[in-house]
Amino acid sequence: MDGGTVEMIRSVAALKTLLVGVIGHVDHGKTALVRALTGVETDRLKEERARGVSIVPGFALLTSAEGEIDLVDLPGHERFVRAMISGATGMRAVLLAVDAHEGIKPQTVEHLEIASLIGVRRGVLALTKADLASPETVAARAAEIAAAAVRAGIEAGPVIATSTVTGDGLPELAAALSALLAETEPGRDDGFPYLPVDRVFSRPGFGTVVTGTLRRGPLAIGDTVEIAPGGRTATVRGLQIHGRAVERAEPGRRTAVALRGIDLDEIARGQALSLPGLLAPSPWLDVAITAAANLPNSLAGGTACRLLFGTTEVEARLRLLDRDALEPGASTQAQLHLAEPVAVPAREPFVLRLDSPSVTVAGGRVLDPVSRRRRRRDPRVMADLAALTAGGPAEAITVRLGQLGAAGAPLIDLALGTLLITSTAFSNYALYKNYRGLESIYADRVIPLSQFGAMRDAFDGILSAARGFESEAARRLEQVFRRAGLNPPDEAEAIGRDVRRREALTYLVGAGTVIRAVDRVQRRAVLFHREAVASAKTRLIDAFPTARTAETGFLAREAGATLGISRKFSIPLLEHLDATGFTRRAGDRRVIVALEPGHGGPEAG
Repeated sequence: MDGGTVEMIRSVAALKTLLVGVIGHVDHGKTALVRALTGVETDRLKEERARGVSIVPGFALLTSAEGEIDLVDLPGHERFVRAMISGATGMRAVLLAVDAHEGIKPQTVEHLEIASLIGVRRGVLALTKADLASPETVAARAAEIAAAAVRAGIEAGPVIATSTVTGDGLPELAAALSALLAETEPGRDDGFPYLPVDRVFSRPGFGTVVTGTLRRGPLAIGDTVEIAPGGRTATVRGLQIHGRAVERAEPGRRTAVALRGIDLDEIARGQALSLPGLLAPSPWLDVAITAAANLPNSLAGGTACRLLFGTTEVEARLRLLDRDALEPGASTQAQLHLAEPVAVPAREPFVLRLDSPSVTVAGGRVLDPVSRRRRRRDPRVMADLAALTAGGPAEAITVRLGQLGAAGAPLIDLALGTLLITSTAFSNYALYKNYRGLESIYADRVIPLSQFGAMRDAFDGILSAARGFESEAARRLEQVFRRAGLNPPDEAEAIGRDVRRREALTYLVGAGTVIRAVDRVQRRAVLFHREAVASAKTRLIDAFPTARTAETGFLAREAGATLGISRKFSIPLLEHLDATGFTRRAGDRRVIVALEPGHGGPEAG
C-alpha cells in the first residue's frame, strides 16, 4: 500500500464494476493488450520482464463512462495454469486474446475450458498482432475464435482485430468492454466478505498487508476478520483499490487490506479473509461437477487430482455417487475427499487438475462445504444434492435441515451450508429452540415470509424429536463430558457406533454445551464441556495475572502445567481460546486479552 497522502474516499455503491480475466496462449499479446488499454505494466516481477511471459496474475484498471473494469492478466504458459486459475475463479467475464498469425493453441482451448467450467458465460474476443497477418488470415482466424467461444458457451460480439503497434482496433475493444460492463447486472451480495489471499507483505506504517479479489460482500475499515483455515482474527486498519485509499471496498474489486493484530508469518497465500466463525475446515465437500469436454477418456471415480479454488490448492480424490465414471462434458453431483481440510464457502467455483499428465479434467461449484462421506447410489442423497444444485434459499435450507435430522442446527451451521444470512443474524441459538424467532430473521434476510410458512411442519417435527434427545441421549452424553473436565474422551470413544449418540453429540455441539476445539497442526479435534473451558479461563487468569504483553505472557507448556493436562488437550484448548478472543499469540507466548476493553470476562466464549 502507498503510504502517501492519498485522500480517503468512500465507496460509492452506485459505481458499476466488472472483473474481466484476460486469457489466452503464451506470447499471444495479452500483457501488451492490457498495457495499451490501461497504460499499466502488469508484468511486475523481474523474472517476468526478463522472460517476457506472465508468471502470476497481473492487475490493471480500465475506466469508462459506465464505471470501472478490473482486468486480470492471467498467465498463458502451461507451466503456470495453476497461477492462472487462482486469478480466474473470481472473474465474471473474459477477454480472449489470440495471435492473428498463430491462431488457437492448446492454452487457448484450456483457458476457455476453465472459464466454462467455473461458470463464466460472457466475454470479448480479440485478435492480436493483426498488423502481421493478411486480411484473409484475419478473417479465417476470427471465424475459428468465434466457433471456439460458442463451443465453450461464451457469449460474445464480433471478433475485434487489434494491433498494439498501430493502435488499430483498440478503441473498438475498449468500447466492447465498456458495453460488457453496461450490460452487467449487480453482483450478488451474500452479506459477508470472502477474500482469497494471493499476496502477503509488510509496509512501514501499515504492518501486514494482503491482497486478493474481494468476493461475496463488502469489507470496511474496523471490521474484524478471520483468517481461514487457521482461526486467527485480525482487524482491518486500511483498504486500497488500485492505489486509492477507501473506507469500504465492495465485492468484485481487486483489494489490498492492511491488517492489525496479525504478524507477517501468521498468514499466507492460500488462506482467505472472512467473518469470524463463518468458514469451517472440512475434509469432505459435496460438489456439482462437470467433466472437461475435451477429455480423451471418461473421468473415473476414485481419480486422484488437485483441487484448486480461490488461491488454495490441495490433493483430492473424486468420489462419484451415482456412477463409476463421468463422460467428457457430462455433469453430476459428487464428493471430493481432501488430503487436508479446507475452508471454502458454498457455491464457490473450483477446478480439478491432474499432475500427470498436467491437464484440467473437471470443474464446478461447491454445494456443501462441511459435508461427510455419503452413501453411493442412494436416491435420497442424489435428490438432496440435485436440489442444492438447482434450488434457491428455501430449497437449500430444507435440504440442510433434512440432512441434520432431529439434532437440528444452529444458525451458523445453516450459514455454512447456504451462506445466505448476514453476520448480524449469526448466533449460537439452535433451530430447535425457537423457530418462530428465526422466522423474522429469515423473513428479513433470506427468504420472503410466504416461502417460510411451508417449512413450519418440518421445524415442528425437529422441535419434537430434539426434545427427546435433550431428555435422554444428549443428557447422558453431556454428563460424560462434564465429568471428564479438561481430559475428555476421544469422540469415537464417546459415541462408539451408536447413531443416537452421534446425533446427540451434534445437538450438544450446536447448542454450545460441548465445544469442539481444533489442533490445526495435528489436524484433530478435542471436545470440551463448556464448564471445563470456563474453569480453564478462570485458572489461567489467576495463574498469569500479568500476562498482558509478549514479555509477560505464558508458554503453552506453562498453561498445560497450570491446568494439569498434556499437550494433547492443552494445544487445542489454547487454539480455541485464541479463536474466541480470550487469548492472543505473541510469538511463542500467549497474552490474555479477555479483560481488556471490548472483551468479555472469564465466562465469555
